Amino acid sequence: MITFPQALELCDLLSDAAGNAISDLIDTSEAFETVYVGADGTDTKLIDDISERAILEVLRENGRSMRILSEEFGEIKLGEDPEFSIIMDPLDGTYNVANGIPAYSISIAIGNPDHTSVYFGYVKNLANGDVFHAGLGKGAYFNGQKITPSGNPVLNDFCISLYGYRKNVERTVDLCKTVRRIRILGSVALELCYVASGRLDAFVDVRGSLRLVDVAAGKLIIEEAGGKVTDGKGSPLKLKGSVINPYYMVASNGHAHSDILNLIERH
Repeated sequence: MITFPQALELCDLLSDAAGNAISDLIDTSEAFETVYVGADGTDTKLIDDISERAILEVLRENGRSMRILSEEFGEIKLGEDPEFSIIMDPLDGTYNVANGIPAYSISIAIGNPDHTSVYFGYVKNLANGDVFHAGLGKGAYFNGQKITPSGNPVLNDFCISLYGYRKNVERTVDLCKTVRRIRILGSVALELCYVASGRLDAFVDVRGSLRLVDVAAGKLIIEEAGGKVTDGKGSPLKLKGSVINPYYMVASNGHAHSDILNLIERH
């Protein structure tokens, strides 16, 4: 097991490596070129691949034994007897970074080798350096300062992040009519952290396309901040150790969680 300070130090090293590696590709058409199909079944762009390779190089140099679950390469084992696991999205918000939109992040969760639990979560906005992190039982932090979700109790006053367009739009109609504001930023890991820190009141995704690598870190950060995370039916969100298992997700400040579930479950 890796300690809380060691985990934070390692994640800082990984995010720095990723940020440096992609710096020349930001806001370029080359960044968005498809190089292969990733382990999650979606296209891996050049900038995703470069970010992940930079991170893996640091992890190999680290010398510790670990399991790595990544959106692009899938599962990698370093050493014979893993001490811990790393669940990561090397670049969340690929379209944004390729088009110069400053909302893209690296998401890293650290937990038991068998992926049965996560005890450290880390998300960094690579566009501006903002860092969110949390340790199990130790609270959640933004740039070193402890954070809590908003205290807003009224759904009509909520500002939410809502993913449910195209074929899923029917489930979101009533919620759209109810809340005050909707923001879709294109980086799920960051948006979850914005719920944890009170910048958004809730995050809702009814597409059924989220993966473990997208939400493992953000889920812990929200829960340690004092928010609530469930699946689309209100049950605890159980993260399975695979890069391909899809999730529905509702995360909130906890004050109107049941109201959100009632609205999306009407359809």
